[in-house]
Amino acid sequence: MTSPVIHRVTALDLAVRPVVWPFAEERRAEIAAHFAEKQRERPKIWNGRVLLGRDAVFTDGHFAATYFETDFASFLAWRDWGFPDPAVFNGFGMGALRTSDGAFVLGEMAQHTANSGRIYFPSGTPDLDDIKDGALDIPGSVVREVAEETGLTADDYAAEADWHCVVSGRVIAMIQVLNLDMPGEVARARIEANLAREAEPELSAIHLVREMSDLTPSMPRFVTAFIAQRLASR
Repeated sequence: MTSPVIHRVTALDLAVRPVVWPFAEERRAEIAAHFAEKQRERPKIWNGRVLLGRDAVFTDGHFAATYFETDFASFLAWRDWGFPDPAVFNGFGMGALRTSDGAFVLGEMAQHTANSGRIYFPSGTPDLDDIKDGALDIPGSVVREVAEETGLTADDYAAEADWHCVVSGRVIAMIQVLNLDMPGEVARARIEANLAREAEPELSAIHLVREMSDLTPSMPRFVTAFIAQRLASR
C-alpha cells in the first residue's frame, strides 16, 4: 500500500456533469442487497444522492476533476468492496480546525453513522446541496459541514487560502486549515455544549491532537498524513 501524497493547491476546478456510472448500473441488485444489510445494522443511514469524482489532475497549484451524481448505496458498495472501479474517487472537503494553542480539533463519528468510531476533521461526502453554478463548491461544503457537526460558523475562524489535497488510494481529502481564536479546551467545551443540545448529533466525542502520540488507529491514513506533515513543519 502506497503512502498518501499531499498536493498543496490554491485553485479547485471541480465541474459537475451528467455521467452514467457502469458499476452502479451493472451491479444494481447486489448494491441494493448490500445497502439493505447496512440499514439493518444502522437504520438511520439513508440512500440520498451524493457526488463522486473522476479524471483528477494536479498541475501547478491547481486541482481539476469531474464530478457526477449517484446514490449513496452505490457509493457505499463501491467503498466497502474495495473500490472496484479505479477510475472513480471519493473527493471531499475537510475543515482542519486549529486552535490558538496549536491543537487540531477532530470529532469521533457517532454509532448511528456509516463511519461510526472513526475520527475525522469535520467533513462529508459532497451532495447536491454543494453544487453552485455547475461546479462543486468545496469551500461552501466545508463551512456547512463544520457548522452541522460542531456548531462553529465562519465567524469563529479564519480560513487559510491554500488547500492540502491528500491522495490516499481512491480518496482525495481537500483539507483547509481553519484557525480558531480560542484555545483547545475552550473549543472542545463549546463544541460539546452544542452536541448536548442536539437530539442526534453526528459526533460522539471531541479529540484534540497536539503531538504525534495523540494520533490513533481510528484516524484514517489521509488524516494522519496531513497532521504529521503539519506537526513536522512547526
